[in-house]
Amino acid sequence: MDKKILSTGAILGMIAIILGAFGAHALKKVLSIEQLSTFETGVRYQMYHALFLLFLGLLKDVPQKTKKTIYFLVLFGVILFSGSIYLLATNDLTSFDFKIIGFVTPIGGLLLILGWGVLLLNIMNKKSQN
Repeated sequence: MDKKILSTGAILGMIAIILGAFGAHALKKVLSIEQLSTFETGVRYQMYHALFLLFLGLLKDVPQKTKKTIYFLVLFGVILFSGSIYLLATNDLTSFDFKIIGFVTPIGGLLLILGWGVLLLNIMNKKSQN
């Protein structure tokens, strides 16, 4: 599971860099400042959670079952949160109105929060070794 978590973190990080560069160069010409800022928020949160997965994959004292739960919460959280933000920020560039999927953004955010919460619960439930 650790290899899968680390690989996913690396892929999400790589995609975040690509999308960040795309936003800074190509989208800068076609999006408003507000839309570009929204797009950058999606990139930023994707990168935060790519790094979170890398961190998680390197932790040795978190049970694999807990890692798997966190992994899926973060993966689907990034897809729903950042993915919907990308689509909403670039909504004016397509003929499809992505505003109808806006409700998934907070669901994705909740999944990201739950991923961090599961890690926190795991830490809090550990027996003190001091």
